[in-house]
Amino acid sequence: MTLPDRILESDQSGPTAPAMLPLSEAWTRYEAIRDRLPDAAAAGAMRHAEGLLEIADGFDGFLFDSFGVLNVGETAIPGAAECLTDLRRRGKSIRVLTNAASYTGDAALAKYQRMGLDIARDEIVSSRDVTFANIDKVAPNVRWGAIAADDDIFADADDLRMFDLLGDSQPWDDAEGILFLSSARWDEERQERLVASLNARPRPVVVGNPDLVAPREGGLTIEPGFWAHDLQDRTGIRPVLFGKPYSDAFDIALSGLKGSRFAMIGDTLHTDILGGQAAGLSTILITDHGLFAGRDTAPFIAESGIVPDFVLPSI
Repeated sequence: MTLPDRILESDQSGPTAPAMLPLSEAWTRYEAIRDRLPDAAAAGAMRHAEGLLEIADGFDGFLFDSFGVLNVGETAIPGAAECLTDLRRRGKSIRVLTNAASYTGDAALAKYQRMGLDIARDEIVSSRDVTFANIDKVAPNVRWGAIAADDDIFADADDLRMFDLLGDSQPWDDAEGILFLSSARWDEERQERLVASLNARPRPVVVGNPDLVAPREGGLTIEPGFWAHDLQDRTGIRPVLFGKPYSDAFDIALSGLKGSRFAMIGDTLHTDILGGQAAGLSTILITDHGLFAGRDTAPFIAESGIVPDFVLPSI
């Protein structure tokens, strides 16, 4: 694929300014990789509601995506904190199931607290958590070269052997496997280098964030899943991805919850809604924030055939 034609310049400056992607290109890419994603459920009746509390009594609990549902970037979405408080008053279970692998669960908790969101540490399940819980099943006792955020010290990685692929002096070929957690320091030049390294010496690739893009204040930033599928196209190595829409993330998020009526709430059809359907959950699409902000979602739902049970402008 022609990466330079797809990637936009960020409205931020500096060496770590995130690369951006327009919705049209992100959508085209999501549809192009459909055979690598879970199957969509048969289309049923789709209902519209004005807010989550309008339909909350039909469920025992909710799995919330973070970006585009509770927050956009570092900013809480108006009404999100009040909604969570009201759900607790009604006795509803809450989990935040996020494809954020750039930082630890403790850092995620601190972020939600800064935004005024009442979320407990044991209610947060990140794709990073899922990755570290399962990575030894992919390739045990491997020394991983990690593509991570600049300040990531892997404090939550327990006994995993890994080093910062971008910060240490070891040649990339020294890594016995590649672990992709963050795209904050990633770009086309490094992607080309990694493709060449993997073609010369194939090794396992594990990706802790399957998202192609994430909604932030400045637009849609390119996430590890985007680069992972490019690697597969160009090396033939099939990365193992942990997080939505894949089942391991939902298994952990649902573990220990009481009840049988749960819904996945998200802003993205190919991760939140598709993953929720594959896990046997009801699904709720948020439209005013996140991936589809400012867009009519009907054409996207029709084209993809991924039909949520409910559509809400915001929670």
